[in-house]
Amino acid sequence: MKKGMTHKLENFDKDLDAILEHIGDARYVLLGEASHGTSEFYIWRAEITKRLIAEKGFSFIAVEGDWPDCYRVNRYAKGIENSGSSAYEVLHAFSRWPTWMWANREVVDLIEWLRSHNNSKEASKEEDKKIGFYGLDVYSLWESLEAVIQYLKKYYPDAMKSAIEAYRCFEPYGRDVEEYARATAFIPESCEDEVANMLIELRGKAGGEEDDDDGRFKADGREGHFNAEQNAVVAKNAELYYRTMMKGGAVSWNVRDHHMMNTLERLMKFHSSDAKSIVWAHNTHIGDARATDMARAKMVNLGQLAREQAGRDNVVLVGFGTYKGSVIASKAWGEPMERMPVPSAIDGSWDSFLHSLSDHDVGRNKLLTFDDNDKTETSSLLESKGQRAIGVVYNASYEKYGNYVETILPIRYDAFLFIDETHALHPLHIPVSPDEELPETFPTGL
Repeated sequence: MKKGMTHKLENFDKDLDAILEHIGDARYVLLGEASHGTSEFYIWRAEITKRLIAEKGFSFIAVEGDWPDCYRVNRYAKGIENSGSSAYEVLHAFSRWPTWMWANREVVDLIEWLRSHNNSKEASKEEDKKIGFYGLDVYSLWESLEAVIQYLKKYYPDAMKSAIEAYRCFEPYGRDVEEYARATAFIPESCEDEVANMLIELRGKAGGEEDDDDGRFKADGREGHFNAEQNAVVAKNAELYYRTMMKGGAVSWNVRDHHMMNTLERLMKFHSSDAKSIVWAHNTHIGDARATDMARAKMVNLGQLAREQAGRDNVVLVGFGTYKGSVIASKAWGEPMERMPVPSAIDGSWDSFLHSLSDHDVGRNKLLTFDDNDKTETSSLLESKGQRAIGVVYNASYEKYGNYVETILPIRYDAFLFIDETHALHPLHIPVSPDEELPETFPTGL
């Protein structure tokens, strides 16, 4: 770990050198966010991501998103035939709430850059040199079931029995996964065996260079079979997630983050023995749970699991925070998205502390890199304070009561980007003027 310091954070070209140096030879770089609706978090993550790919040879991006939706983006980014005419088209098709997490202008720009990079001379020579884009999440039960059935129907019709049985098991609940969760809470019957059998059946089939009328599986090569198998894994783990959801507590959360880690490891093995991964997810998944009050609730998360399984030297966890601004979120689960104000951070929080730091050389926005000295008992940073955490549901009037995670900053993260004033994301499903300008506070180099 390089020496811990506070750095200026204004310019993409110069001010990210420190974090690239801090990352060193790590193979897992996990980039967080304090909300799912803040433009600057997406933009800075995108710039770090581009440099990791271009300068350090990172292999793929994995995000807190559904596997089927993100795999369509992956195909477009790799320039596979019939994968869409633009990143806007592919991302605009995201229909699962909250759509704004990935269907936004900021991600469109990143995916177009990724496609251009993949089409460059060096990357286009070999398919396995192209950078992928994948989803780590576990929510897409129905979509993943349907993807498995379509794959088996086309190439292995003799193996469809288990997949159809799984589909029919869920059919009485319509597409309402919460209805399934409620039913299994009161009746000791589930579809657990059916989805497990489907995965076993699929794993028994070897991935080949299949082809169909539109060239999809031939173009995807062995990744086409990996995609089908991953959809079966998602269906199996989604069934468990929804079945445990009604029990409350940490169980379903832990199922979800273990699934994320399992998917990340599957992707690493699929790419190569020396693969490197970039992960985008909320701070609550990225920052090590053991340095927060999540640990008291017996919750684990992706950052903790990555450190435990891959080793601390191979993993760099990067958190993000803000003092005030605006955000895209909803007032209740499933409700329409809104642009909402984010009030000044509460006194005593890390966000307030970083805002108050007077350093004329560094400025309002800061990049903190932590070293072993920041983790000793004499460090002024080694104390627990609240750190802001805004989810897809947000109500600023509850700011003091439920939007902060007790955190020991230099243990939860290896680095931290603090943007003093932030602005709402630009969702594709909210009409905007084509000549809308980005906020003046956006960093130069955009």
